[in-house]
Amino acid sequence: MSSSQEKIYGVIVVGAGHAGCEAALAAARMGCATLLLTMNLDTVGLMSCNPAIGGLAKGHLVKEIDALGGEMGCNIDATGIQFRTLNTKKGPAVRASRAQADRNLYRQRLKQVIEDQSGLDLKQGTVESLLFEGARVTGVKTREGLVFSGRTVILTTGTFMKGLIHVGLSHYPSGRAGEPPSEGVSDQLRALGLRVGRLKTGTPARLDANSIDFSRLEPQPGDDPPKPFSCLSAAITVPQVPCYITYTNAHTHQIIRTGLDRSPLYTGKISGVGARYCPSIEDKVMRFPEKDQHQIFLEPEGLQTREIYPNGVSTSLPPDVQLAFLRTIVGLEKVEIMRPGYAIEYDFFPPTQLQPSLETRAIAGLYHAGQVNGTSGYEEAAAQGLLAGINAARAVRGEEPLILTRDSSYIGVLIDDLVTLGTEEPYRMFTSRSEYRLLLREDNADQRLTPVGRRIGLVSEERWRIFNEKQDHLAHGREYLRSRKIRPSETAILADLGLGDMKNARTLEELLRRPEISMAQLCALDPEFSVLPEAVAEQLEIQTKYAGYIARQQEMVERFRRTEEVKIPEHFDYAKISGLTVEVREKLEKVRPLTLGQASRISGVTPAALAILSVALRRR
Repeated sequence: MSSSQEKIYGVIVVGAGHAGCEAALAAARMGCATLLLTMNLDTVGLMSCNPAIGGLAKGHLVKEIDALGGEMGCNIDATGIQFRTLNTKKGPAVRASRAQADRNLYRQRLKQVIEDQSGLDLKQGTVESLLFEGARVTGVKTREGLVFSGRTVILTTGTFMKGLIHVGLSHYPSGRAGEPPSEGVSDQLRALGLRVGRLKTGTPARLDANSIDFSRLEPQPGDDPPKPFSCLSAAITVPQVPCYITYTNAHTHQIIRTGLDRSPLYTGKISGVGARYCPSIEDKVMRFPEKDQHQIFLEPEGLQTREIYPNGVSTSLPPDVQLAFLRTIVGLEKVEIMRPGYAIEYDFFPPTQLQPSLETRAIAGLYHAGQVNGTSGYEEAAAQGLLAGINAARAVRGEEPLILTRDSSYIGVLIDDLVTLGTEEPYRMFTSRSEYRLLLREDNADQRLTPVGRRIGLVSEERWRIFNEKQDHLAHGREYLRSRKIRPSETAILADLGLGDMKNARTLEELLRRPEISMAQLCALDPEFSVLPEAVAEQLEIQTKYAGYIARQQEMVERFRRTEEVKIPEHFDYAKISGLTVEVREKLEKVRPLTLGQASRISGVTPAALAILSVALRRR
């Protein structure tokens, strides 16, 4: 017998991982009565795999989440134990921020933020089924018999839907190690006509730091001082610790090969498709036989634990084989495993079944975010959760959904890739996925997205004040660069810049365009620049040195927007367009693109087909 709760929520979020937490916070902060349901209140915001946030392209996502008013950047700044900027010797488009987290502090703080958020109820319960009236979702029912009514539901169940863990030839149902799976929802949605697929991910063993000889390893320190992700974080105050680097070797690889007869990957026990860009150590050894070593990063899981995460050796081999190959590695000769590694298979919904708002096309009011859409990584999940929460709240308020475009953000690239192209393997964000990556840098995420977050009611007064202060500094700095001239008579400045032979006056902007002149030099030489915040000086330098490249990308964006502005009606009948092949019609029917630009990105839709479609739309 079920017990119905009297309160009707605007937004119900199922699952309190990184997608669910961002979704629930966004909806509540936008004024919607929101419920966040989780199987276990003690695992809210848990980092199931690597306790780290950011990285190549993923750091861009975190900066964008922060710019829109999300929580991930603030949470890692308050709990991070090592911060590093990656790709510092490369161009600004591909530089990225990454931070190692204290795993327990991260989830504890995030849970506290959720508990303190007004308009947001956090409850423990396992969702057994969704409730519908016709083709619209109306709430959820839990295994405990409780019924919660809601105008929208966001499904963020991660790897829990029909989760199956593999350790060697042993396997058992689980959402992640030590927690039960969710069994009913994917079957229910499959019966309603949604396509369901199967994916696989994995994690390495956790090691006991007391059994590792760190003196034989290469230390990897963080940045000093560490740079926060969020504009709301004045400084990083958590103690910082080093990570360490070691390598596999030929002996390691030999032991792995001899254990493949008990590997679920190589004995056909696993049917789900694994991550191409984060393979298990078994896959690395077999796919790259020419490599005699693979790098491993030993990363602390926190300040108050001995557990070490060996990044680079994800595995589902039996525990005895895991221990044997780990002990062949320098520094790990006497290592002890605290938790064995494992692989997990789980159900997901191919994301071409979604609208760009992340609402399912088949069921009104039902949104999907995170690994249920076939993505990998906390950052991809959080970005989707944030947008799903925003759009669920806007739907409740009777407003049009927020659609982020490819030229505005990596979040827009992520979602357009998912809903237009779909994925048959765990999707991971890379800077190479963006056509406009010089415009979509970490340093200007706030300029691109904070006004958007403010307009939809998600950016706080404090964040808006900080943003406007930065804009004022940028405007002042830009004007000063253009107006201040260095003349040949200013010999001291010219000598310090290595320009003693300069004959004519030059503006600071002209000088800064020279590859050998840095903004740091100008700041040191001119007191007018000494008051500029570091982030402002960095952005002025990028805008000046890369002005020509940025202008060319902006021209590309204008051409892109012309096709994006050609709307395709929601129920457009492709069957009535003569000249389209059966294959093209099927692809267009499957994705139901909203614009001509989105149609152009569907695999198999040819330029000729686009021309025919364009003519048909103009005639209409």
